[in-house]
Amino acid sequence: MTSYPTTQVQDEFLKAIRQSQETVLQAIRTWADTAQSMTPKMPAAQLPLADKLPNPEEVVASAYDFAEKLLATQRQFAEELLKVTTSLMPIDGNSAQKGKAAAAK
Repeated sequence: MTSYPTTQVQDEFLKAIRQSQETVLQAIRTWADTAQSMTPKMPAAQLPLADKLPNPEEVVASAYDFAEKLLATQRQFAEELLKVTTSLMPIDGNSAQKGKAAAAK
């Protein structure tokens, strides 16, 4: 894949997001540990049909699996849209070559 200046900006942005996520996780971990040490153990509530509900991990996995499929579908659509509209692109040496390469795929 060709590297563009925006790639570096994207990498830095993702790094900053991951660092902020780690900070939040550490704060929540500390809060949860403190809360757990201060609260008495409570028995789990017995709700009807609770065993039929997905657990939180399954809910998160399912949501991200769906989002991944949706994003892949949108990417495929955008790439196909570019192929269909390549003939409408201005013709200069650089754009024409990119258009031909994209159309050949």
